[in-house]
Amino acid sequence: MKPSRDPDPSRMDFDLVVLGGGSAGLAGAFRAAAHGARVALLEPAEFGGTCVNHGCVPKKAMWLAADLASKIALAADLGFAVPAQAADGTFLDWKELVAQRQRYIASIHAIYQRMLDEAGIVWMPCRGRLRDARTVETDTGVHLHAGHVLVATGGSPVRPDMPGAELAGVSDDFFKLCSAPARVAIIGGGYVAVELAGVLQALGSRVELFVRGPRLLAHMDAEVATQLQDDMAQHGVRLHLDTPVQALERAGPPDEGGGGRVRVLHKGEAPAPEAFDCVLLATGRRPNSAGIGLEALGVQLGDDGAIVVDEFEDTAVPGIHAVGDVTGKLELTPVAIAAARRLMDRLFGGRTGAKLDYANVPTVVFSHPPLGTVGLTEEQARERHDEAVKVYTSRFRPMLAALVDSPQRSLFKLVCVGEEERVVGIHLLGESADEILQGFAVALKLGVTKAQLDDTVAIHPTSAEEVVLMR
Repeated sequence: MKPSRDPDPSRMDFDLVVLGGGSAGLAGAFRAAAHGARVALLEPAEFGGTCVNHGCVPKKAMWLAADLASKIALAADLGFAVPAQAADGTFLDWKELVAQRQRYIASIHAIYQRMLDEAGIVWMPCRGRLRDARTVETDTGVHLHAGHVLVATGGSPVRPDMPGAELAGVSDDFFKLCSAPARVAIIGGGYVAVELAGVLQALGSRVELFVRGPRLLAHMDAEVATQLQDDMAQHGVRLHLDTPVQALERAGPPDEGGGGRVRVLHKGEAPAPEAFDCVLLATGRRPNSAGIGLEALGVQLGDDGAIVVDEFEDTAVPGIHAVGDVTGKLELTPVAIAAARRLMDRLFGGRTGAKLDYANVPTVVFSHPPLGTVGLTEEQARERHDEAVKVYTSRFRPMLAALVDSPQRSLFKLVCVGEEERVVGIHLLGESADEILQGFAVALKLGVTKAQLDDTVAIHPTSAEEVVLMR
């Protein structure tokens, strides 16, 4: 499959031009090509975007290592002959771990390159700017003409506007670490902050988390988030809730690399707070929508820079579409992929009504322990259905924790509505919650009731059985 060429050598014609080679852009490009479309993809950096390079993939690799460190400590409590350093979670060659992680990521890059070649997609390692609704100009001077343009440029970490913010790293900088800093401050209370805190604490750092609000994970179920806070404290993470950070300051002269120890200042802080070896900002992300010509064409942007699209991922300008984090919708890789595929099915596959249903999307926070959630929180359900809501919970210690007499607790929760007790929310905090949730998310999407769960025979002994045993 080759693009058609205009007599003008600086112009190439396609059916679709994709800006961005992350999860959304790649998914859209592959699906469009599968439908026979002529596709060009512009990506100046590494394939995979945030997910592959600074998000899901390297994060999960580090989480797996941290989980192993925790399991090694439990193994010692069970009687295994584990060296003392291994038992306290610090017996790790961090550089080897990073090398293995990056090897795995490099293999994903190679797979994407091969798939692009096999699909006949023209990859251009450059940036693009919209000149009109049908023309993209690359920064190498080539004009790409297409019936449709897909903007899938993702997002980037936000550095808050406060004194000394430049002394800290953003969440992406976590993946540049080659060892566990002795003392780490993480600023933020969302899922990124929670995940980084758990990994660093398990791999040998002493972590303190500074949260602006009264609890972690403000948009998730409050009861489950509160239990997670207790579990994190049991793991050694020190939580500072209701503690908005006002400034960062150096604690002494910078080191040879220009870095150095940093103090975190907040309201009510003592005159001489302790210094941290590393400070990471996990205070949100912003869509990468600037500098690509959207505003001049009349594409509407939100206050945060997110591209405004309708339920079909179309902007206000015909022929220009956007998916993924740049739209500010659910910032999840599977969501970006699913939305892009459905969009291409509609544009090139003849499925005129294809669109993604954003309701009841399951997601997992890779905390320690993991937290999986799908559907409404208890708070959301009561706001919508008032007294028609009934909640079931199960608090327990997973078997391994009970064997070693660990205080860590799991909390599984069902939120039900109406006389038939239709399940509208499932929230799982505890060992293996990340793997357990997927099947129950299917059941929720299909309208499962509490009675149907009760009628399902439990698998014993597992944590998963608690979902069908709640009374």
